[in-house]
Amino acid sequence: MRLTDLMTNLTDNSTLTAPGVHDIDVTGLTSNSRAVEQGYLFAALPGSQRDGRDYIVDAVERGAAVVLAPAGTALPRGTDPQVCLVTDVNPRQRLARLAARFYGEQPETAVAVTGTNGKTSTVEFTRQIWAQLGETAASMGTLGVIAPGVEPGPSLTTPEQVELHRTLAALARRGVSHLALEASSHGLDQFRLDGVRLRAAAFTSLGRDHLDYHGTEEAYLAAKLRLFSALLPADGCAVLNADMARYDDIAEACEEAQVDVCSYGRNGDHLRIDDLTPMADGQRLCLTIGGRTYDLKLPLIGAFQASNALAALGLVLACGAETDAAVAAVSRLAGVPGRLQLAGRRGNGAAVYVDYAHTPDALEAVLTTVRPHVAGRLAVVFGAGGDRDAGKRPLMGTAAAGFADVAIVTDDNPRTEDAAAIRAAVLGGCPGAQDIGAREEAIRAGVAALSAGDALVIAGKGHETGQLVGDTVLPFDDVAVAQAAIADLEDGT
Repeated sequence: MRLTDLMTNLTDNSTLTAPGVHDIDVTGLTSNSRAVEQGYLFAALPGSQRDGRDYIVDAVERGAAVVLAPAGTALPRGTDPQVCLVTDVNPRQRLARLAARFYGEQPETAVAVTGTNGKTSTVEFTRQIWAQLGETAASMGTLGVIAPGVEPGPSLTTPEQVELHRTLAALARRGVSHLALEASSHGLDQFRLDGVRLRAAAFTSLGRDHLDYHGTEEAYLAAKLRLFSALLPADGCAVLNADMARYDDIAEACEEAQVDVCSYGRNGDHLRIDDLTPMADGQRLCLTIGGRTYDLKLPLIGAFQASNALAALGLVLACGAETDAAVAAVSRLAGVPGRLQLAGRRGNGAAVYVDYAHTPDALEAVLTTVRPHVAGRLAVVFGAGGDRDAGKRPLMGTAAAGFADVAIVTDDNPRTEDAAAIRAAVLGGCPGAQDIGAREEAIRAGVAALSAGDALVIAGKGHETGQLVGDTVLPFDDVAVAQAAIADLEDGT
């Protein structure tokens, strides 16, 4: 694509300099200088650890024809004069818009989901409902890309701009007409989703997370609100959890952005939970939607699973689905890997669940969710990640102490921090917990202690199949370890 065609109507904040610019044929886009090929546009983006401007020379040597950089940037002395420089006050946003134009195609109907917790389940439930309604649907996020005939890709909540738009185009070419994707606070703050054509967006929950990046809770919320104020069109719909913290503030921000608000939950105006009854293998829901009452069984345990299913239903309805058919699809939803996933049961009936809960709010939610299904003791194996918000560690411990009968503190993903120091911080919130650093040993101890009527929640890593220790990813799967522990105990080994 010619650079002038790529930049048409996109030059409001950009300065474009080079002779013969009309003749520049852009063959690809990247922000990684090592991925540059002949004719590429290289985005020299400043980051928290590296500055892309330091790699302009390398990119040009590899064949970059265009360099996108922050306003005020000049090409290094001696750069080929035929190389075009595009400067922009917001080069990350510009790269997203250029990528959207370069790749062009997107699924016809797209929705995005943000929130401290619930994003992954909601996008996957949305995909499942659409699929049951006969649409060719996909989801994208922490579980990778899930679509018909597509091998799941790497786990990344919100891919960077070029990869995201390349994936959107590939899905559209495969016939995917409906897409639900996760919108992380990092991705929104870094303009990764700009250029995605959305029909609706959901906000599932608000708690404490990622303050190591955002600095304050207000900045964290502001990043998430960009989804509604900057990315959702005026005729779009904001599907909001009426039961979440600061709902009124969030709804007001959406109304100021002139997007319609559809609220859901026990306090919802549009999709209301009138009654929820726990069952051994799920829960019974009584809902009011558009003035009509619906009674259905959700084959998943947990009030938060019902909330996420309702968020997905709200998104599907906002995109024009017929209500009765969509509600019927909710009663056939399947669980999401690592989200309150039943790993197995001991021979005495005690259940073992694996969940991704890695924030204090999420841990409290999963424990209170499982409690009504437990006749005996509720146990939890959990920890906290390294190189992340240290302030939440004792709060994780407090959640475990307050909502579980038995707590075992273990290593999560210590990364480059001292694992024992992380556990000590967590134990500060639950001094009565056991301290078992080796995660497999901790899981086996938790499983072995289960009596009839008990349940164990293994929290923190969910679907992940690796443990980050230092700079190394060690193979580790909570579900597989739990299942092996159950099998060994039942076999008497």
